[in-house]
Amino acid sequence: QVQLVESGGGLVQTGGSLRLSCAASGRTFSSYLMRWYRQAPGKEREVVAGIVSTGVTYYEDSVKGRFTISRDNAKNTVYLQMNSLKPEDTAIYYCTASRDLGAPDYWGQGTQVTVSS
Repeated sequence: QVQLVESGGGLVQTGGSLRLSCAASGRTFSSYLMRWYRQAPGKEREVVAGIVSTGVTYYEDSVKGRFTISRDNAKNTVYLQMNSLKPEDTAIYYCTASRDLGAPDYWGQGTQVTVSS
């Protein structure tokens, strides 16, 4: 069982930055595919970024060049650095852990990110 706890959300102005953190329990954190999802009001949940155990990353097109996902396996933590934030980035952001490339096995409770115009 893996428990995920996100932190770092908040209210920021357009162009600002936030860093989300996700602390994971469990001894096998380093083997998991970690992803950040987000869900905006009235929209479907979407993958924002992912990082595999080897450190390879991928991003949704709208955040490329602005967001950076990273992980610290020694701290069982994954991060999402978000720069040049836009109002359309407003959403609840969720951290997930997956044993494979399929659907996430574990979800965090989510953290709200609000970008004001």
